[in-house]
Amino acid sequence: MPRRKICLLAMIPLLLFWTVTAIIIDSTRRTLPAAAAASITAGRGVPTLVIDPGHGGLDGGAVSPDGLTESGLNLAIALKTREIARLFGNEPVMTRTSETLDYPETEQSIHDKKVWDQKQRVARINAVENAVLLSVHQNKFPDRRPRGTLVLYGKADGSKQLAELTHSNLTELLYPENRRVAAPVSDSIYLMKHLRCPAILVECGFLSNPEETQLLRSDSYQTKLALILYSSYLQYFS
Repeated sequence: MPRRKICLLAMIPLLLFWTVTAIIIDSTRRTLPAAAAASITAGRGVPTLVIDPGHGGLDGGAVSPDGLTESGLNLAIALKTREIARLFGNEPVMTRTSETLDYPETEQSIHDKKVWDQKQRVARINAVENAVLLSVHQNKFPDRRPRGTLVLYGKADGSKQLAELTHSNLTELLYPENRRVAAPVSDSIYLMKHLRCPAILVECGFLSNPEETQLLRSDSYQTKLALILYSSYLQYFS
């Protein structure tokens, strides 16, 4: 392949990123009050992005009817988000980078191992100075019809603003018919309940919806999700 063609192909992800970012920024200027944006970052500097691919190890999370496991999908989207961040000189903190988790021998039952994992994630996130958490998940419902994204937020200051911003971006760019709104996360979610930093949990789609499951399997759709998530993070502090 000619060198010129290789260079042009290498630029495609970068051009796509800036296109998506420009659309998001333009949309956010119309929807996010300046006072809300300012309140998120006043006096805190640039926050460190922590990416949490939900589940993993013995906890596979939700499973689609055709066998797609949530934990692997969460990890794929999270790793793409990390790679996009690296293109711009940022190195996010990851709560896991593989499907395998090294549980201590002291934890014998599956329940105890899951609890240990959640406690380890909380400790790691809370140890990061000036952090902001993005936790990647997938949804599931008994009815096969629901689809689309949903962003939930924690209790720390700035979480709601970040969630509303991210949810708006995902809705406008991926599924404009989505009528859901960003909402507070349930107190039953251990990870979100015990964090001190701004935190959002993004349900990227419904594994119970066959059409959306096929989208979520797609490498290109995962990249779109990652681009929007990272662009939203950029807006969060800029």
